Amino acid sequence: MTLRKAASFKVDENLPQELTEQLRQAGFDAMSVLDQRLGGAIDEVLAAKCAAELRTIVTFDLEFGDVRKYPPGDHAGIIVLRLTQQDVGHVLAVFAKVIDVLAARSPNGQLWIVDERGIRVRGASA
Repeated sequence: MTLRKAASFKVDENLPQELTEQLRQAGFDAMSVLDQRLGGAIDEVLAAKCAAELRTIVTFDLEFGDVRKYPPGDHAGIIVLRLTQQDVGHVLAVFAKVIDVLAARSPNGQLWIVDERGIRVRGASA
């Protein structure tokens, strides 16, 4: 299953709400899990909702990094943050670098693992 290009993002509840605003200020369509009252939803429900809406999920949840469970190409993109610090300022600073990459490249159908050193990509056109 190949989905069309994702231009929209859903920020998981485990990330700062400010990340949603950071994406919006960069010109992206972004909403948080809490915006849709999906707080506490199981991963499969959240993944299905994102796929239906063609939204890339942005999360700290390492379960979304399991390519056996969420194979590249079967979703509108997954961005998993694996940061040494999870305070708001650090998350926003690291994600600013991701936004720079998003200006030229889409995570559609891919898994992006983001840490302080950069982005590792798994999936089609990686």
